[in-house]
Amino acid sequence: MLALVLVFVSFILFWLKLSVTKPRNFPPGPKWLPMVGSLPFLKRLSIKLGSQHRALTEMSKQFKTNVLGLKLGGEIMISVEDYETIREVLTCEQYDQRPNNFFIRLRTLGTCKGITCAEGKLWTEQRSFVVRHLRNIGLGKKIMDLKIQDEIANLFKIIDERVEVQIAKLLPFAIINILWSMVAGKRIASENQLLDIINKRTKAFDMSGGVLAQQPWLRYIIPERSGYNLIKKLNKELKAFLMETINEHHETWTEDNQEDFIYSFITEMKKMNDPQSSFTDEQLLIVCLDLFVGGFTTTSSTLDFFFLMMVLYPDVQAKIQANLDETFDDNYQIEFTDRHRLPYIDAVIKEVQRYRTILPVIGPRRSTKEMNLSGYTIPKDTTILINLAPTYMSKEIWGDPENFRPERFLDESGELVSHPQFLPFGLGKRKCLGDAFARGCLFIFTTEFLRRYEIRPVDEKNLPSAEPLPGLVASPRPYFAKFTRRRQ
Repeated sequence: MLALVLVFVSFILFWLKLSVTKPRNFPPGPKWLPMVGSLPFLKRLSIKLGSQHRALTEMSKQFKTNVLGLKLGGEIMISVEDYETIREVLTCEQYDQRPNNFFIRLRTLGTCKGITCAEGKLWTEQRSFVVRHLRNIGLGKKIMDLKIQDEIANLFKIIDERVEVQIAKLLPFAIINILWSMVAGKRIASENQLLDIINKRTKAFDMSGGVLAQQPWLRYIIPERSGYNLIKKLNKELKAFLMETINEHHETWTEDNQEDFIYSFITEMKKMNDPQSSFTDEQLLIVCLDLFVGGFTTTSSTLDFFFLMMVLYPDVQAKIQANLDETFDDNYQIEFTDRHRLPYIDAVIKEVQRYRTILPVIGPRRSTKEMNLSGYTIPKDTTILINLAPTYMSKEIWGDPENFRPERFLDESGELVSHPQFLPFGLGKRKCLGDAFARGCLFIFTTEFLRRYEIRPVDEKNLPSAEPLPGLVASPRPYFAKFTRRRQ
């Protein structure tokens, strides 16, 4: 009996020692504690500084490194934040995969991996199909411009009836309706359905995966406090909503019907007629989810920041409006192709994306084999967090990054200039596949709104804060503004 106890104690001591021992030549970072790793240090600093990306940056400064070594729960991680290292990670195929943890299974409803979290043949096949068929139904084309204009017209009717407007409440529904019309061929009947579910679900995650990614066993002990029950509930509601639409499409499908993305996907399913195929209802469900989460939250939050900047920088707003008045007649319907005629407006949009990036930490990656990164050894299956915020606020790159100055994206003749360090849609094979949709929405919304309205603060002496609310997708703090018609 004593021998068994000694063996058990020896095993526990060995396991504890192993759990706090860092791999050979691993990047510097906080020490690892048994069970939790460096999670308490990151969490404490995140609360103190107000966001996870600031905590990662502060730790990198403390340990004088641009590659920070961490262990969150049982998961080994690194965080990279200088441009050269970020570029290497985003363009190297050995870092192309997503982490394989409990967070991913929660995010994908525990079924398939969609596009965002897929890898290998599944990712190649599904991404190729999605890109091709989104183009077929209008992504980046004039038909998309018309759908955007329709939603803008609906917003104008609502705004014209109000004295003060909280634009953050209106934008997400408009953006998701543009996406829904392309994916499902119709508008959403109620604001309180899909939009509300996805918003709550987005707030339940962070880029490092949240507590359930690092300590998934907590779902058995504290399912409420860990957020597991909430995520399960939201996933169930989301699945029910999307499957209802998918089933409706199955019932009305015809061979020649390619009007929206779901019909196109069903056509491919029937063409393959193979139970081993990746074209299934479950896969379609997660692809739809990827398109919505990746499209509407990021685009609506960027637009929200844009209008906030117009409130805070009226001189920039006035310059945009002068450009618009000089370039277009009142009855001209602006299209995405017109952006080349308005480089200043394009520069303002880019500066909003840099100054208040909505994704300070972009989608995590995983090393598929042992790698050398900036002189450090990165073990196989290490999760890599890509902290873009320090690059966007680097004095060495931008000179005065703390200032909102759109001219940094223009040359002396007023034409757009390219900054390789500016990566709003990522880089490499996993670059955002909806960038054409986002850029189209950003350009047409901003130009049409500023052509129609003067956007002013409700109280000139009490301006809204430019400080973002942290989350999986950063957003402005709630604010109201006056949208006054410039001309009848």
